[in-house]
Amino acid sequence: MTTDAFYMNIALNHALAMKGQTDPNPLVGCVIVHHSRIVGIGAHLKAGEAHAEIHALRMAGEQARGSTLYVTLEPCSHHGKTGPCAEAIVQAGVKKVIIATLDPNPMVCGNGASILKTAGIDVEIGVCGEEARKMNEVFNTFMEQKRPFITLKTGITMDGKVATHTAHSKWITSEEARKDVHQLRHEHVAILTGINTVLKDDPALTARIPNGRNPIRIVMDSTLKIPLHYQLIQDKQAETWIFTTSNHDIEKRNALEAEGIKVIVTNDSQVIDPCNIVTYLGEQGISSLLLEAGGTINAAFLERKLIDKFIIYMAPKVIGGKNAPTFLEGAGVETMEEAMELTDISVEKIGADIKWTGYPLYETRLLKP
Repeated sequence: MTTDAFYMNIALNHALAMKGQTDPNPLVGCVIVHHSRIVGIGAHLKAGEAHAEIHALRMAGEQARGSTLYVTLEPCSHHGKTGPCAEAIVQAGVKKVIIATLDPNPMVCGNGASILKTAGIDVEIGVCGEEARKMNEVFNTFMEQKRPFITLKTGITMDGKVATHTAHSKWITSEEARKDVHQLRHEHVAILTGINTVLKDDPALTARIPNGRNPIRIVMDSTLKIPLHYQLIQDKQAETWIFTTSNHDIEKRNALEAEGIKVIVTNDSQVIDPCNIVTYLGEQGISSLLLEAGGTINAAFLERKLIDKFIIYMAPKVIGGKNAPTFLEGAGVETMEEAMELTDISVEKIGADIKWTGYPLYETRLLKP
């Protein structure tokens, strides 16, 4: 590892520690080095608060003058809830700035680096660039496509089942894997499931970890079957949004809205189109969505090429049974040549289970992290 990569990795690790609390802003870390010694370090903590560079500059104080600043994302150049970091870096007298990747936000992209160069600061771009882009896959997708980054999460047996043929599924995976899922929920702005899963499990869909952030809970319910006494309606632990069609019970809708539930009518058909949901979420500024649904909804999202990432927890169990459900239903493909391939695979052991993470390769586009 080069010296520059060493310091940039420290900045990356500080940024990653804030995952789940900076939305809709990106994860950003910064390290300031003077005479081979770290004199300032910072990470963006929360939207509306000081950026990583400002935290690091405050720590460095006068030692920032003549220093090298490492930052995982291009310093901002515009006035928002905070001032432009690029100007603060210039005023602090930093000699060189090493940037992992440019900011995809059109208000910033290239402008921050330009301000630094115009001021005579030596600027280098690309150190640990792939790692920085992957870290901000959610932010990048939202900026570039104006929609949430969608992760499909599922727990399966070694023969690919998510329940027995009697629909019994508690518990397929280990307690350690389930704790990891709660961390995933904390890291996502919203979580989506279908009405069949709700009716079967009466889930809370909350992040049950210390200081966990509960995501907005979204249910696809075309006729508003959800019982009023269920947790998603009564526990008030997080917002609950229900997507339905015009073929819904008006009295039920009124009762749900009286409970504070947001009901969104998507279309006039009998089924809900996932594309309508994704478009609406993008318009509402929802940058990340965790899909915890059954095989039919998962397949509907995949067939529309809406899934950006798979996280699959595989338990060392075998259920068997041709009628036992899997996490992907739908029509499926006819030949192995048509099978979906995943790229950038990572494998991790959690408890007794194996956690697989990968990104789907679609015919028309490659979804890079």
